[in-house]
Amino acid sequence: MDNSSRSKSRRAFVAGLSSAGALAALGALPRALAARVGGTASLGLAELPDGTLAEQVLYALPGKVPLIKKTYRPPNFETPVEYFRTPITPNKAFFVRWHLAGIPQISARDWVLSIGGDAAEREVKFTLAQLKREFKPAQVTAVNQCSGNRRGLFEPHVPGVEWGVGAMGNAVWRGVRLNDVLAKAGVKAGALEVVLNGADHAPLDKTPDFVKSLPLDVALRDEVLIAFEMNGEPLPHWNGFPARLVVPGWTGTYWVKQLSTVNVTSQPEKNFWMSTAYRLPRGKFKTPTFASQLYAPNEPITTMVVNSLVTSLKSGDQVARGKPIEVKGIAFDGGAGIDRVEISTDFGASWTRARLGRDLGRYSFREFSLSVPARERGSIVVMARATSSSGEAQVGELIHNPAGYHHNVIQRIYVEVV
Repeated sequence: MDNSSRSKSRRAFVAGLSSAGALAALGALPRALAARVGGTASLGLAELPDGTLAEQVLYALPGKVPLIKKTYRPPNFETPVEYFRTPITPNKAFFVRWHLAGIPQISARDWVLSIGGDAAEREVKFTLAQLKREFKPAQVTAVNQCSGNRRGLFEPHVPGVEWGVGAMGNAVWRGVRLNDVLAKAGVKAGALEVVLNGADHAPLDKTPDFVKSLPLDVALRDEVLIAFEMNGEPLPHWNGFPARLVVPGWTGTYWVKQLSTVNVTSQPEKNFWMSTAYRLPRGKFKTPTFASQLYAPNEPITTMVVNSLVTSLKSGDQVARGKPIEVKGIAFDGGAGIDRVEISTDFGASWTRARLGRDLGRYSFREFSLSVPARERGSIVVMARATSSSGEAQVGELIHNPAGYHHNVIQRIYVEVV
C-alpha cells in the first residue's frame, strides 16, 4: 500500500469509529508558510473532510504563531493541538474567530464603552482608563470555545466553518465585573436582557451587525467580565483589543470582542445573530435554557458541554511494544468542573481513571494523564471520556444538529504497537 492509500485508509478507519460512536483592510496579508499541513493527522484532524484538509495551511497573523487557516476574510484561525499541552493557551497561539471582516484598529486612548438601553436608569460612558481607575479589578481563568468547535468532525458533515479541535483556548482574563459597570447606569425593574455590540462591521450594509444578548441574571454574575488583559498582557488585536466580554462557561459567541455598547433592555433581542443563528433544536442537550429567547421551535446555544482532548497522541502513532503509552490531555465543561477522566484501550469494555492535574478553577482546562501498557503488537484504539462534577459525561455517539454544535463524542485514537 502506498503512502496516499495508507493515509486514506487510516482516515476512513478513524472516521468510521467517530460516526459509530478582515485582513486586506488592515494592510498587506501576512506570508503563509510554504508547507501545507501534511494530511493534518499530525494535528489530530484525520476525521475532517478531504476538501477541508486540502485547503488547510499554517498561516502567521501579525503577533501570532502559525495557526491553521480556515478563512481569511473574516479571519478564522485554529490553534494547533501542540499548544494545548499546557493548561493555559499562549496569547500568540490563541485561536481567532470573527464574523465580520471589518475589524478596526482601536487605540486604548480612543476606546469608549457606552452603557444604556430602555431598562437602564441613565446613560453612561467609560474610557479604558476610567474602567481601570474607578472599578475593582477581577479575574477568572476560563475556556473560550467557539460554538462550532469540532464541526468538521460531524458525520454526515454540516455547513459552516469546518473547525477541527482547535477553535478554543484557556486563559487568565482580567478586567472589571460587568455587574459593577451596570450598577453605575442603574438597572430598572423589568429588565430582561443585556445586549452587547462590538466595533467590528461588515463591508456590505445588508450584512447584519454582530449583536448578542445575555439573560440579565447571567450578565450580573460576578465572573462575567469586561476584560482588557489576557494572561497578564493586553488583549491581542485578534482577540478583541481593547476590551471584550468574558462569559465563563458559555460558548464563545457571547464573548463579544472590541466591546463598544452595552444596553439593558426590557424586550428580547431579535437580530439575526439571536433569532436565527446559534440556535439548537429544543431539548437536544442538557444545557440551561435562555427563557426570553424561546419564541421559536429552537433555542439559543448557551453553555458548553463536557469534553476532553488527548494531546500526547495522534491517530497513526507507532509505539514500541513493552513501553508505556503516555495518554495526556485536557478536559473541560460549562462550569461544574471536571470530576474524572477515564481511559480505555478495549473499545470501552473497561475504563481506568487518569490522574487529574492542578485545579485552576471550574471554568478552566483540567489536565489529565495515564500510562497505559503496550504488551502486544497490533492496533489499539485509545479512548478518553470526561465526566463533570454534575455527572454529565461525554457521549458515545454524536448528537446531530443542523448547525454542528456541541460535538463531544468520546475521542478515539488509532495507535500501532510495533
